[in-house]
Amino acid sequence: MNLEMEAMALGMPKVEGHPNRLPFQGVLTLVGVASQRAPSGAEKHRVMLTRRATEMALPSLLGMALDYTPALDAHDRRRKIGVITEADIVPIRADRAGPTGQVAVSGFLYEHDFPDVVEELRAGHGDLGMSYEITGVNVVGKTSPIWTVTSFTFTGAAVLRREKAAYPETRFEIAISS
Repeated sequence: MNLEMEAMALGMPKVEGHPNRLPFQGVLTLVGVASQRAPSGAEKHRVMLTRRATEMALPSLLGMALDYTPALDAHDRRRKIGVITEADIVPIRADRAGPTGQVAVSGFLYEHDFPDVVEELRAGHGDLGMSYEITGVNVVGKTSPIWTVTSFTFTGAAVLRREKAAYPETRFEIAISS
């Protein structure tokens, strides 16, 4: 099985000093690993995204928005503060259950439009994680405490405090300066 997958990216032209493109990067989710908490919309079930489903869904992540809530504790699809321009599945380990990995993402925050949000996110450095938004979800074992997700489409992501994320191993980092 090929553990290395070429990163998917939007072809964004470089614009030196652009006031509304503050680079960010992070780990959106884990692959092949059950979440520690139930994500919103999972009806109190923990979830596990299969590698195949994640590979198939990865292109749908490009160009999707990054959102936040002022309390950094949930999703708010009406508060879009950035865009995801690159995504990749990065291997983290292989065990008897098969390969596992993490979805690494990067993109831009709209720094000029949301300077107060950028300031707040910088203040939370090291304590911030991420959470995905998906639709079209197919699940194996609807009665199981852990749903195995076999197909889905990404519709966005949120930045939030790690302790609120379904996967506290996620992370979110922004550039030191624009």
